[in-house]
Amino acid sequence: MSQTVLKLPTGQLYKMQSYYKASLKGNPPPGAVFSAKVNGCSVTAYKSGKVLFQGPNHEQESSKWGAANPSVKKKTNKPSPTESQHAPPSSLYTSSHAGSDEAGTGDYFGPITVACAYVREDQIAGLKAAGVRDSKSLKDPQIEQIARKIVQMEIPYSLVTLHNEKYNQWQKKGWSQGKMKTMLHHHAYNKLLQKMSPNQPEGWVIDQFAERSIYEKHLRSEKATLQDNVYFLKKAESYSIAVAAASIIARTGFVRQMDKLSEHAGIYLPKGASQKVDQAAAKLIETKGSDCLEQYAKVHFANTEKAYKWIK
Repeated sequence: MSQTVLKLPTGQLYKMQSYYKASLKGNPPPGAVFSAKVNGCSVTAYKSGKVLFQGPNHEQESSKWGAANPSVKKKTNKPSPTESQHAPPSSLYTSSHAGSDEAGTGDYFGPITVACAYVREDQIAGLKAAGVRDSKSLKDPQIEQIARKIVQMEIPYSLVTLHNEKYNQWQKKGWSQGKMKTMLHHHAYNKLLQKMSPNQPEGWVIDQFAERSIYEKHLRSEKATLQDNVYFLKKAESYSIAVAAASIIARTGFVRQMDKLSEHAGIYLPKGASQKVDQAAAKLIETKGSDCLEQYAKVHFANTEKAYKWIK
């Protein structure tokens, strides 16, 4: 969706609210002074002074306020020349935005989990104080504790799980793991938008695992299209608190699924893809038969072949 963002004095926001009185929406998003729908344009004004104009007539509507305030420069969602073509503008990191990340992609046992979280501008400091950062720098017990704090703060999120049976079916159909992740991120964001409707984030940051062109190719192959205001960034959890929160939620979901799988298997299933994993897979094959791996593992990993070498 095309958009314009203006930064206006606080007093101007209430003049705008009066101007759009007849078109105000009943439930403005969190952190907003008001939200209105007028002339093919949605207008949302935040307490920070940021005003978001979205829709076909965003330039026409925003120009009314730009003209009244010559000192205010119109902003767009295009990155500066020094930024990557599809990287988010730096201002997005301090704005209300969504982020997504995944867990379990390199683990032989267990599913892939993808989480998408929405963080309001006024929640960023609280999340940082709660210890939210890249889950890869945290141990699982820490992640579990921080995940509970995220839930207590009522951060909107979605969690999508690709269980092993479905993973193996898709892999045998010729799906790469990249395509699987693409569809999981796509689905997770759509689920989040449904929860937030009719409100929308100012942008969505994906912890980049593929080039944008490849991501869009995967979507087209399943007759899906990329949503609006989507940005791709490597190591995004270091910049976006929403991505960092999503990484913690995704990891927590993965760890909980692993606990369930271990209980169901009757043996401890290690994370990762080490020799201990090979030995656990061998034990599963000996006790439950080779077909059982479809329920517990990503069977195309080299660990499957290695497991058979441990069987006497």
